[in-house]
Amino acid sequence: MFEKGYIDENYVRVSRDELFSFVVKVLMKLGVPKEDAEIVADNLIMADLRGIESHGVQRLKRYVDGILSGGINLKPNIRIVREGASYALIDGDEGLGQVVGYKAMKLAIEKAKKSGIGVVVVRNSNHYGIAGYYALMAAVEGMIGISMTNSRPLVAPTGGVERFLGTNPIALAAPTKDKPFLLDMATSVVPIGKLEVYRRKGKPIPEGWAIDSEGNITTDVEKVFNGGALLPLGGFGELFGGHKGYGLSVMVDILAGILSGGTWSRHVKNTSERHSEVDHFFMAINIEAFVPLEEFKEKMSRMIEELKSSKRHKDFERIWIHGEKGFLTMQTRLKIGIPIYKKVLEELNQIAEMVGVEKLKVKG
Repeated sequence: MFEKGYIDENYVRVSRDELFSFVVKVLMKLGVPKEDAEIVADNLIMADLRGIESHGVQRLKRYVDGILSGGINLKPNIRIVREGASYALIDGDEGLGQVVGYKAMKLAIEKAKKSGIGVVVVRNSNHYGIAGYYALMAAVEGMIGISMTNSRPLVAPTGGVERFLGTNPIALAAPTKDKPFLLDMATSVVPIGKLEVYRRKGKPIPEGWAIDSEGNITTDVEKVFNGGALLPLGGFGELFGGHKGYGLSVMVDILAGILSGGTWSRHVKNTSERHSEVDHFFMAINIEAFVPLEEFKEKMSRMIEELKSSKRHKDFERIWIHGEKGFLTMQTRLKIGIPIYKKVLEELNQIAEMVGVEKLKVKG
């Protein structure tokens, strides 16, 4: 198995079904409709299953706080504002981002089935979890899926020290003869959730992830949270392509924010605030409109095999394909349970006590 069964004493394991049921019960207690609660739970738990701890159930408190503060509309009027055969503009009415995103990508897929391409942009939504979740929805349907979202300002532009850009993730998924190809990445060096994980564990962050309020590269996570900023993909300056990550982040703001009639990252707010103004971009490409699906899958698989069998650096055991580690991790965690950091477990059980549901059952 890809992931060893052993985990250190700071973690416990919880089954996927137990975790899913727990999240659904918590959200329903807060007034979220069952169908919507299941979409949110599936999104969060897919992150944990695939090893993206930063975007998994440790984020549940963020949504609970957003609901309790009134920042999330539990009964949104998610509506189509403009529409054509291959496109649509949706207003999310401040609903849960996962619910808005799920419905928007479903619409993009429906349009792609009829028109070859479906593009759906969304304004007035909330944080939508992992971008790859929506891209994979299209890949399962035999299509290429693209998903992007802007987010609150956390990243300094190249040459700046101020938080201006979001981590603005991009995801692309494509079917193969085996497991789908999945690129799911922030346009910053790392997402803010990674820093939250280090903060919980009381560990310094790797050098090159972020700067302090004066623009100095720092490993002190508290300095980042207190006036510092993440760096764009490529890192500090232009030497290693930091300006390219900066440009990709702006691209997401253009496609998700400005094109939807929404806003750009500097003006996006926290989930717990009213009118957080998060915007999304979704695209589904019907492969059959261009080439036969089986031909596409066969060529994708051949390309991947050629990549994996290309000459390998002596310091690496293998060449990975995007999405492969996450797929193998998911297979293992479905069997032996999802590792949950004990401090996260405590937080989840505090939420359970607050809303009046049973605490999480840990695997023995």
